[in-house]
Amino acid sequence: MNKALQPDSSDTAPLWTPQPVIDWLFDQARLIESQGEFVQQLAQQMVSAGAPVDRLLITLSTLNPQVAATSYSWLKSDGKTTPFFPGHQIRQTDRYIGSPMQQLFETGKKVRQRLDQLPADAHLAYTELADDGFIDYLAMPIRFVQDLGSALIVATKEVEGFSDYDIECFRKLRSLLAPQLEVFSLRHQLLSLMNTYVGHRTGQKILSGMIRRGDADTLHAALWFSDLRGLTRLSESIPAEQILALLNEYFEYVSAAVSARGGEILRFIGDAMLIVFPIDANTSSHQACNNAIEAALDAQTTIATLNHQRRRHQQPEIHFGVGLNVGEVIYGNVGAPDRLDFTVMGPAVNRVARLETLTKTLEADILFSREFAELLDQPTRFLGDHEMKGLALPQAVFALADA
Repeated sequence: MNKALQPDSSDTAPLWTPQPVIDWLFDQARLIESQGEFVQQLAQQMVSAGAPVDRLLITLSTLNPQVAATSYSWLKSDGKTTPFFPGHQIRQTDRYIGSPMQQLFETGKKVRQRLDQLPADAHLAYTELADDGFIDYLAMPIRFVQDLGSALIVATKEVEGFSDYDIECFRKLRSLLAPQLEVFSLRHQLLSLMNTYVGHRTGQKILSGMIRRGDADTLHAALWFSDLRGLTRLSESIPAEQILALLNEYFEYVSAAVSARGGEILRFIGDAMLIVFPIDANTSSHQACNNAIEAALDAQTTIATLNHQRRRHQQPEIHFGVGLNVGEVIYGNVGAPDRLDFTVMGPAVNRVARLETLTKTLEADILFSREFAELLDQPTRFLGDHEMKGLALPQAVFALADA
C-alpha cells in the first residue's frame, strides 16, 4: 500500500483504509453493468471499509440532446441510490450558477467546504446539506480522455469532518474509479447517440451485431408515412432558420403523439417521416393499427392548435398528410462496403408512401389501406380503387367515416 495512505499508530489514527475498496474495484466491480448499481455497491464498500461517508454522488456528463449528465446519489440514512438526469437548461438556473459544481467544472479543481462554517451568502447546494446535518463536503473532478465534465462528491455528518488522510484516500479512489466510470460514460454516450440518430430499435439491432451489409430482419407492424405540404414553396419565401424551426415543431409534435402510443420513428426523409407501430407478442395487429390512427388524429389536432398560434404570429402554418398501412417489411443493412444504412423495404412500405401521396389528390389528412381499415374500431368509408405508382393494380383507399 502507498505509505501515504497507511494509518499511523497514534490514538487519533484513521480507522479505515481504502484497500478493500480498491480490491473490489479490480475484481467484482468490473462486472457491474449499471451506473446506479455501481454507485450503490461502491458506497456500501466504502462504508464497510470505515470511510466517513454519509452521502456519495457520482455524476457523468454525456452527449445527449436532452440530458446533460447522468447522476446517482446514495444516502447512508436510507441506503438508497437515487437517479437524477438534469437537462442542459440547468446550467442557466440558480441551482447551478454559483454552485460548487460550476466551480469544479470551470476550474477543474476539487471543491472543499465545511458545512458548519458557511458564510451568510452560501449557495443553496451547501445550505440544503447543512440543514440535513452534513458537516463536510468534498467534490473532485474525474478526468477522462474525452473530458466532458464528471465528478465524485462525498459528504459526511462526522463532527470532525474530513481529515487530510480521508481526502487523500478519496483522491486515490477517484483515480482508480476513473477507468470503470469512463466505461459507463462511453456506454451511455453510445446508447444516446444511437437512439438519437438512428432510433432505439435500429440502435439495438446495430449493438446486437447486425452490422454487415445484407444483414436483415423482418418486421410486422402498422406503418405510418407522413409528409409536409408546401415546404418547397415555403423554402423559397422564408429564411432557412424559419424553415428549420417549422420542421422541428412538426417533428416534435408528431413524435410526441406516436411515442405515447408505442410508435417509433425509423427514418426522417427530408420533411417526411417513416414510423412503425410494431406488432409482437405484447401488441396485436388490431392494437397497433388503432394506436396508429389515434396517434395520427392526435397529431393532426395538436398541429391545428399550433397553427392558431402561428397565424397570430404571422408565421406559415403546418399542414401534412398521413398514409397508414399494415404488413411485413424487410429491415436491414444496405449500402457501400464502408458506408451502411439501416432501411425498411417491401411492398407494404411502397403502399404506405403512395397512400400519403394520395392525401393531396383526395384532399384528405389521413388515408389507409383496406387491410388497415379492417382492423380499426372506428367506422371507415371507402374512397374507391386508385392507381399507385409502382403497383400493377389499383389499390383500395379508405378514410375515417367522419373525416
